[in-house]
Amino acid sequence: MNLGRRSFLQLIPGAALAASGARAGWAAGEPLRVGSILSVTGPAAFLGEDMKAGLQLAVEEINAAGGINGRKIAWTFYDAESQTQKALSATRRLISQDKVELILSGGNMSGIALAMAPMAEAAKIPFISSEGALAIVTPVAERKWVFKSTVDDEDVLERIADFLEKKKIKKVALLADSSGFGQGAVTQMKKVGPRRNLDVMYETFDPADTDMLPQLTRIRDGGAEAVICWTVTPAGVVFIKQAQQLGLDKKTLIHSYGFVSPHYMNLAGDAAKSILLASLKLPVGDQLPDRDPLKGEILKLFKNYQARFNRPASLYAAESYDAAMLAKEALIKVGGDVSKLPEGLEKIKKFAGTSGEFTFSPEKHSGLSKKDIVLINWRDGRFNLVDYD
Repeated sequence: MNLGRRSFLQLIPGAALAASGARAGWAAGEPLRVGSILSVTGPAAFLGEDMKAGLQLAVEEINAAGGINGRKIAWTFYDAESQTQKALSATRRLISQDKVELILSGGNMSGIALAMAPMAEAAKIPFISSEGALAIVTPVAERKWVFKSTVDDEDVLERIADFLEKKKIKKVALLADSSGFGQGAVTQMKKVGPRRNLDVMYETFDPADTDMLPQLTRIRDGGAEAVICWTVTPAGVVFIKQAQQLGLDKKTLIHSYGFVSPHYMNLAGDAAKSILLASLKLPVGDQLPDRDPLKGEILKLFKNYQARFNRPASLYAAESYDAAMLAKEALIKVGGDVSKLPEGLEKIKKFAGTSGEFTFSPEKHSGLSKKDIVLINWRDGRFNLVDYD
């Protein structure tokens, strides 16, 4: 299958991409050339379709309001097909041929975003990733042009540790897949575990695995009181069902934020009732207390996304939507000068998005924190709030 290209320049009737370089200095009224790479086919497609829709909604809303500092967005999109090499080819094309000034989202896979980040950095093109691994934006000294619109795996693990502390659980197993996303969590848990006095055992599986009985048997026999599974692939359904088969559903079972999908919960069937999920707040936005600073933005996204796409918004749509809105906020702060967009992002403090409340700094290019994470479960065909803070 050839690399899919979908260009949304029709959002700006008559707009044409000039042949000169992205940093040549554009007159007011010229389109702001933005590129995105997501995987809407392949194993990560269930994330990519929602992320693509979130970006499309943000672009349409920004353009309908007149653009950013008088410049409407010309958006070019490529499908990475869940393959890193295709994503890198598309990134090169965005930079060298499409002359984009800004990249939003990195393939909806941490491994892809990790590979794209050095390319954006070398080209000095701002890149706002909607993928999870902390290593995408660290060390910050080497990632001046790279930012993140979702929570860090370290913060998610810290939030889970808070929950485990409430339950007086100390012996934990981390069952992570072998992808960049899964192994990023392993790296961070090796910091969080000792810091939080957790006794952690580690098991790994392949994202395509259909049998985890060997790993789960070792976890059961090792006496783990809680099991954390870290994946975005259908193998996470295998974990849920086989954990129940081995009686581990009587323990505390937690999936990471990459698995917050009604589709996966339905595939797990009755076994899904045993699972908690560490999640951003969006799936339970209507259940948040009125004092929560995100509730209004989340309810607005619910309404607009449903009207535009005739389906409920997911937290993955929120992550990419926020990436575009963060870029808008930052560009307003620096008078529309894209070369100063990193400076504008670093000035953002307590920006209420739909994924969380963003605060960046010159030392921190990931704007969320563990306070943006809640624990939820799946009951009666929907996600429900279990642990707010």
